[in-house]
Amino acid sequence: FQPNLQLLAQRWRLQHWENLSGLSTNPDKAIFAVRENGTTCLMVEFAVRFLVPYDVLALNGIDLITEQAAFTLPRGAEIEGKCGSTESEIHITWNNNAYTLRIYFSKEFRDKGIEVWKISKVQFLYDTSETSHFINAYNPGKHTANTHRLSALVTPAGLSYVCLAQQTLTLISTDHQKGVTVSMYDTQIQPFDIASDFMFSEPYKCITDQRERLEETLPLILGFILALIIVITLTVYHFHLKLTAIPPQLPRDRSMYKNM
Repeated sequence: FQPNLQLLAQRWRLQHWENLSGLSTNPDKAIFAVRENGTTCLMVEFAVRFLVPYDVLALNGIDLITEQAAFTLPRGAEIEGKCGSTESEIHITWNNNAYTLRIYFSKEFRDKGIEVWKISKVQFLYDTSETSHFINAYNPGKHTANTHRLSALVTPAGLSYVCLAQQTLTLISTDHQKGVTVSMYDTQIQPFDIASDFMFSEPYKCITDQRERLEETLPLILGFILALIIVITLTVYHFHLKLTAIPPQLPRDRSMYKNM
């Protein structure tokens, strides 16, 4: 038993967790880092919203109706996590362990030998007896919501995932198979291959952001192309007029100059 205690103590010295949320100017955004051997091995920066359905007793005292508890991930949450070469995870807990968000990451090889990382599982533990969000919950208690066969935020290895747009996941709860919604936005995540301590690697922008960026720049591009076409058309027309203009005819007989 004693060697196990020594092993746990050694692991604690090698691995610890940092809440860096105070560095963000966004009051809704949390920043968490897992550090191992004196350097950052996993880092997440995001704002998270939860929408959790729960049962309440109707006014007739017989029927059940479904309410929705809506809340966000607080900046002051406590975290734990661990890193690995192909699997890593982070656990975020708050409100006296009434809520815990667990995110699991994994690496894999895709077609043509391209290595990527992804979120392979999200788990959310919550307690409906916690009355700040679950008001008058019927038969309150602890529940667990899980994703099923998840492959989210797929990112090339060595890069960080960046997305300003909202990314929504649906988890199925042990509370009568209710659907719990977890929405992340203003996100930057990197669970592997962080080159510099507390610094994300080169960003890999999500498709949604790329599409929104294209939608913003497309009118400018089209306007520039249209203006260029107009300039080219006017220039060609101008040269065409000069080339097709009839030059003035001078008299061949010099004696006609006297009459001019």
